[in-house]
Amino acid sequence: MEAYGHALAGFLGFLTHHLGQEPTVAALAALRPADIRAWLAHLSQSGLIATSRAQHLSAVRGFARFLVRRHGVEIPATRAIAAAKARQPLPRALSVDQARDVATHVDDVNEDPALQARDLAFFSLLYGSGLRISEGLGLHVRDAIALRINPTLTVLGKGAKTRLVPVLPAVREAIEALLKRHPNPQPESPLFLGARGKRLDPAVAQKVLRTHRRLAGLPEHATPHALRHSFATHLLAAGTDLRSIQDLLGHASLSTTQRYTAVDQAGLLAVWRRTHPKS
Repeated sequence: MEAYGHALAGFLGFLTHHLGQEPTVAALAALRPADIRAWLAHLSQSGLIATSRAQHLSAVRGFARFLVRRHGVEIPATRAIAAAKARQPLPRALSVDQARDVATHVDDVNEDPALQARDLAFFSLLYGSGLRISEGLGLHVRDAIALRINPTLTVLGKGAKTRLVPVLPAVREAIEALLKRHPNPQPESPLFLGARGKRLDPAVAQKVLRTHRRLAGLPEHATPHALRHSFATHLLAAGTDLRSIQDLLGHASLSTTQRYTAVDQAGLLAVWRRTHPKS
């Protein structure tokens, strides 16, 4: 309610300056779409992001509905303006060194050798093969055993779609080390288990990485999903084409994968600003 009042007060304050006087009910009813666009432009210039501008517009539309109910006065201009679309945030990847730190030192979190092997295998797999956390946790011991013959995994992704992903030698070694310490190495057993012998819970996996993040001084966006983003971003920086990355990630649309080009360009610009003599 406080946010609603703040948005409405800002709108009426803007109109006071825009119209040259405090707006009356009649003046509100006479507003044009150009007046609403001018207010939204003012919000944008003040630094409000698209999501916040949409919330302010929603508050004003709510006020317009109140005027209809209470006074029978409509403000058609508020309906003629579409809310600004919020840009989908760019994936936040780790640096190569940060991702490697997770993939090689996350076993420092637990003291139990079996849990250490589990954590090392799980997080190195997320980074090395670009899996979603649910895809990694859905694997079984039989999948790990099959890696001894064929260095690829069949994972079940979104929409119950399966895809093949290659598994690097270092990741296969970590998974093999896990199998040697696995408390229930039956083919149908989940590959990644919690301390009580059940399939590892996503929240527990996230907590492990959160603890390692704090111990290693990694940034706040060092999450399991950030390892997937890092996988794609680092492949793109190394020259891998978008279609291949799309297949590896299991994206249904290439436009989803194309977000990583913006991440890579942002990284290049940061390097340019840091190193160019004229910057």
